[in-house]
Amino acid sequence: MIREENDAFSRCHPCVSLLFFAGAIGLGALSMHPACILVSVFCSLCYYCLLKGRLAVQYLRVLIPLFLLISFMNPLLNTDGQRVLGHVFGRPYTLEALIYGMVIAGLLLSVLVWAGCFTVVMSSDKFTALFGRIIPAVSLVLVMVLRLVPNMLKKMRQIAGARKSIGKGAADNAGVGRKAQDSLQVISALLSWTLEGGLTTADAMRARGYQTGRRSSFQIYEIKPRDILLLALMGVLIGLDIVMLAGGGCDASFTPKLSVSPVTGRYAVNFAAYCLFLALPVVLYIKETIQWTISRSRI
Repeated sequence: MIREENDAFSRCHPCVSLLFFAGAIGLGALSMHPACILVSVFCSLCYYCLLKGRLAVQYLRVLIPLFLLISFMNPLLNTDGQRVLGHVFGRPYTLEALIYGMVIAGLLLSVLVWAGCFTVVMSSDKFTALFGRIIPAVSLVLVMVLRLVPNMLKKMRQIAGARKSIGKGAADNAGVGRKAQDSLQVISALLSWTLEGGLTTADAMRARGYQTGRRSSFQIYEIKPRDILLLALMGVLIGLDIVMLAGGGCDASFTPKLSVSPVTGRYAVNFAAYCLFLALPVVLYIKETIQWTISRSRI
């Protein structure tokens, strides 16, 4: 398992990470082709597992049921399609609607996993380094929000654990009403802690002279030749991907008739560029691992 700042891609300049995630999420959201979505899901899961290790299993336990729910629920709401697999509640359950639901669920899955990778790689200091001078107020608010969400989740678990340790938490075999009451009390305590923390932060910022003078910036990131090379490479790959999307190389329709354009012929190179772009973090990790293994073997 590796952590942020410990893999080759995370150590790149923040603008490299920002461009990659913007391209991965943006291009993925524009394409409904099953092959593109499959590649996006695979690459995002690989990189997320590299970043989080065993902790990624907890995230996947939530995403996989969500994927199955959306996939199998879509034919119940959308009955368009030519090949009927059966009838549910008197409504046709079609193959085209099922495939369409799987594509939508895969698209949502890839976006959520890439967003999870983004929160790990793009730390608050990277975000501040990029936008601290351009949009200082917005940058500060976004950094505080990104910091607040994980802190609230951690604090919520602490409050629930403390209540359970003193016998005030709901038991495992308690009814729905008792568990709902316990959850509301946890949320109430969490909101009180959040408001108190906001006031404390505001007082601390005012005491330290926030907005009393010209804003300074502590820059700890420097663009290296490797970063410039990666930016140029990603720019070329994104350009090829946009050409494929604009030219109809990834057109796909599912209802009422299934029609998916093949990614062969003149768009094969563009599709290969799309795969390489999404695989860049994993490729850099594999390259660094090979170099490290060779260096150790020479000792």
